Amino acid sequence: MRKHLNTLYITSDDAYVRKEQETFVVEIKDSEGNWKKAFQAPIRTIENIVCFGFKPLTPQLMAYCAENNVGISYLTETGQFLARVYGKQQGNVLLRKSQYALSDSKTESLKIARPIIAAKVSNYRYLLLRHQRNHPDNCPDSVTKAAELLGYRLKNIKEVETLDELIGYEGECANTYFSVLSNLITAQKDDFKFTQRSKRPPLDPPNALLSFLYAIIANDVRSALETVGLDPQVGFLHQIRPGRPSLALDLMEELRAYLGDRIMLNLINLKQVTIKDFEFRESGEVRISDGARKEILSTYQKRKQEEITHPFLGEKITIGLLPHIQAQLLARYIRGDISDYPPFYLK
Repeated sequence: MRKHLNTLYITSDDAYVRKEQETFVVEIKDSEGNWKKAFQAPIRTIENIVCFGFKPLTPQLMAYCAENNVGISYLTETGQFLARVYGKQQGNVLLRKSQYALSDSKTESLKIARPIIAAKVSNYRYLLLRHQRNHPDNCPDSVTKAAELLGYRLKNIKEVETLDELIGYEGECANTYFSVLSNLITAQKDDFKFTQRSKRPPLDPPNALLSFLYAIIANDVRSALETVGLDPQVGFLHQIRPGRPSLALDLMEELRAYLGDRIMLNLINLKQVTIKDFEFRESGEVRISDGARKEILSTYQKRKQEEITHPFLGEKITIGLLPHIQAQLLARYIRGDISDYPPFYLK
C-alpha cells in the first residue's frame, strides 16, 4: 500500500513556487509588491502540484519534481487540462504493450469497459436511493422512477455484447440521472437550478461546480495511472484522440458520483458556496470565483482524507487513495494477475 500523499493546488495569480532545502515554498506578492511566504511544506508530503494558469516554478523545483516523480499539471482557471510536466518514463514497458493490445481488441475493451459503466450507473442509482431514504416525505416520484430505470439498465449493461450498445445505455442512464439531479439540491434551490448537463461552457452554477470537480478528479486519476505504469492516453471506452487522456476518462467514470456529484451537492446544500461565488458572462458561461475555488479545493482535499472500507479489498483506506487503488487493480488485470477488473461500487 502506498502512502497517501497530498496535492498542492496553486490558485493565486501572483504565486511563485520554489524549492528551499527539503521543502516546497509558495510565495505571493503583498500589496507593496514584496514577495512573502504563503505556504511551506516538506517535499516528501507532496505528490502533485496543480497550477491554475501558468504559475512560475523555478527550474530547480521542476528538476526535482521530474527526478522524484512529483507531477506538475497546468489547468485553466475553470479547471480544463492544459499540460503536464513529465520526468523519465515510468512503469514496465511490457505492461503498456499489454494495455495497447487489449485496447486494439473490441472484445477485450468491452470486458474492461462494461464493469466500469455498470459501476458508474450503480453509483448514480445509489445517490438517488440515498436521497430517497433521507427524504422520504420530500422525494418526488420522478426520482424513484429514475432509480428503478437505472436498476433495469444495469441488467442490460451486464449483458451487452458490443461497445456501441454499452455507450448507448451509458448515455441513456446519464440523461435519466441528470434529469432528476435537481431534486437532490435541498437548499438554495432558486439560485442553484439544474436542468441538464452542460459542459463547454457550463451554463449554470451546478454545472460549473461539476465541471471543475470532474477536471480535478481526472487529473488525480491521470496521475495514478502514470504512477502504476499505464498510459493514460490509451483507453478502452473513450476513443483515442491526440492529447486526450482516454484511460483517465474511462477510470474516472466510476468515481464521478462519489467524488464529484456528491461534493457538488454538499457544497450547495451546506451553503459552502452561494450564488455570489459565481460570475455570469454575456456568452452564457458561468465561472467560479477565486475564493470559491479555494473553498472547493479545500473541501475536496478534506474529503480525500476521510476513511472508507474499500468494497473489493475489504481494507480501510483514505478516499484520496481510490484513484491509485483502482489504477493498481486495473494494472493487475492487464498483467493477468486477476481474472476481472473490479470497479469501485458505493455501498
